[in-house]
Amino acid sequence: MAVLSGLLTGALLLLTAPMAHAEGDGLVRQEVTFRGGRGLVLHGTVLSNNGPPGAKPGIVLVGGSGSGPREEYRQEAEAFARAGITTLVYDKRTIGYSLLHRDFGLLADDAVAGVRLLQSRSGVNPRQVGLWGFSEGGWVAPLAAARSTDVAFVVTIGGSGYDPLRTQTWNLATHLRHQGVGAPFRRTVAGPAAQFVASTGRFPAAGYDPLPALERLHRTPVLALWGDHDTQVPPQESAQVFREALARAGNRHAVIGFVAGGAHNGHRTSDGFDRIGGPPFHGKKLGELAPGYAQTMTSWVRAVAAGHPPASSAAAAPGQALATTPVPGHTWYAWLAPALLLLGFAAYPVSALLRRGPVLRPVRWLAGLGLLAVVATVACSIAVFVAGDGVAAPVVWGRPALWLVAQGLAVAVLVSACLSAVALRRRPLTWNRAAWLRLAPVGLAAVGFLPWAVWWGLAA
Repeated sequence: MAVLSGLLTGALLLLTAPMAHAEGDGLVRQEVTFRGGRGLVLHGTVLSNNGPPGAKPGIVLVGGSGSGPREEYRQEAEAFARAGITTLVYDKRTIGYSLLHRDFGLLADDAVAGVRLLQSRSGVNPRQVGLWGFSEGGWVAPLAAARSTDVAFVVTIGGSGYDPLRTQTWNLATHLRHQGVGAPFRRTVAGPAAQFVASTGRFPAAGYDPLPALERLHRTPVLALWGDHDTQVPPQESAQVFREALARAGNRHAVIGFVAGGAHNGHRTSDGFDRIGGPPFHGKKLGELAPGYAQTMTSWVRAVAAGHPPASSAAAAPGQALATTPVPGHTWYAWLAPALLLLGFAAYPVSALLRRGPVLRPVRWLAGLGLLAVVATVACSIAVFVAGDGVAAPVVWGRPALWLVAQGLAVAVLVSACLSAVALRRRPLTWNRAAWLRLAPVGLAAVGFLPWAVWWGLAA
């Protein structure tokens, strides 16, 4: 009975185990599951070729921001596998990761778990399994390598040298410029709007600093690449940050390079804003791999696996039309100022409900227009961070149409303030407690509105 039971158990395991299958392209694919950070079960595919036997290097692909289904990185996975590099590509976690929450440490744990999965497979050299990180993965992969000695090497494409908020601010400014939006509104997005977003604490991982992880990679070979038409992270500045951080770490095998004709993802583009060829993904073209992109990565990985990691070098960086703008942290004044203005303007209609103090029509207009102007100003610029640069359309005179509305409201506030001052001079009032409580808040709000409007770029 014991023998029969063992045979039945073995048969069941064989029936339920993931089966490897080869397709017409000569690659072998096997569906796998593994436990990532905090024990979450992740699903992926291991790809390999039917080449000669022997221990091969392995690589785990770490995707960019968003839901990150593995299909998005099929072209890269197949390119590595065809080159004899066993590849794991997996679906990003949906638990512990959302639009408003990012935990790069947790994502790094997932990546290290993927490395250990490949290390346990026959035909893979457990000492030569590394990470490939795209975009957000350019923060995650170095962090995983800094945490675990199991990571033998790191390849990044489109990794940012700055924190996520500064990176996103540059990304938005670059895309707004492409849409024809002028410098004044772009300065608003990169300045007060970004500081307001930071002050809310709702931008995910806004202040994550990639430098500590990079500076711990003193022995791990690194290949850091950027498309020369990258429009989502600043390629020139990021390359400099990577190069200097890895040099401080004493890393003698850090190669900094650029993909000719490559977009943010290293795929073909004409200007960074389009994608040429390639399979569709979520209704949009991914673009095919730029010429030489896959060859650059695979040849470098094979050299590292052969024990000959290339010496540190840095290619000449392409031009970068816009410079990044640092976003100060803990900018409490960014939300406090509009909050006080709203309170000041709202005090007048609230006191009207309580029937306290004098009623003046110009002041009534001032309070109403002031409320609208503050809300419109903040909402218009913050909407770019929430919904992307598409909300800037249509563009009129180098400004989003909604921003022109906010500027018009600002002018109306100033006109109303002047008319209110004239009305107060012409109408004698008894300045009792009720009058002060009704008129002082809106008056102070009107005075404070002018410098605030100038800071937010409404005057430009």
